[in-house]
Amino acid sequence: DEEEDYMSDLFLKQDVRPGLPMVRRVKEAIQKEEKQKEANEKNRQKSIKEEEKERRDLVLKSALGNENKGFALLQKMGYKSGQALGKSGEGIVEPIPLNIKTGLSGLGHEELKKRKAEEKLENYRQKLHMKKQANEQAADQFRVRFKNKQEERKMEGDLRKSQRACQQLDMQKDIDVPKETWYWLEPEEEDKKDEEDKEDECTSSDLSVSEKLHILTAYLREHHFYCVWCGTTYEDSEDLSSNCPGDSAADHD
Repeated sequence: DEEEDYMSDLFLKQDVRPGLPMVRRVKEAIQKEEKQKEANEKNRQKSIKEEEKERRDLVLKSALGNENKGFALLQKMGYKSGQALGKSGEGIVEPIPLNIKTGLSGLGHEELKKRKAEEKLENYRQKLHMKKQANEQAADQFRVRFKNKQEERKMEGDLRKSQRACQQLDMQKDIDVPKETWYWLEPEEEDKKDEEDKEDECTSSDLSVSEKLHILTAYLREHHFYCVWCGTTYEDSEDLSSNCPGDSAADHD
């Protein structure tokens, strides 16, 4: 820690090539730090557990001597050091290793801890499986709803097409009033009172779109010999039955 004498022979004889002083100082600092760590490790007092472990390892590594009563009894029965146990020497040579318990937990705690960890892992897997099933079910329900919505929109379009055809054919036969209110398309501009009356009438009918479509297509075939799926008006019922492919949308698809 003393100041360096830059005019001394020791300093003047040093290698002054660029970069070398910095490297030397870094190495000296690292060596000093390592020596300090070693000194701290030597001066550090070992804990009781560490001392017990060292004494236990030392005893376990050393072989049993004649002062051990068990070993002395084995020698009296003809046992020699390094010999396998048993009359014909088929037994073990090394002693059964000790499984020393150093913690404060009771017996069976490790097995209980392991079992709880396995149960926790199994519960987590079950949750993931249930979540996956729920996602798949939600996706299936969405696909079903989407398909039903598409079919419903298609059916509504077919109903409007049938209503438009019914109105035109009825008017060609000088029919001013439809057989049922919903047989014709509702006018775009109408008094509010008339709209409310028609809404009440449609509500009271309690017919679904598919039921209305089935009734209206049957009416067009019977009274006008018209097939909405073919877009053709036939001469009579015989011509309709013989030349029309079918009487429903599924038959024409």
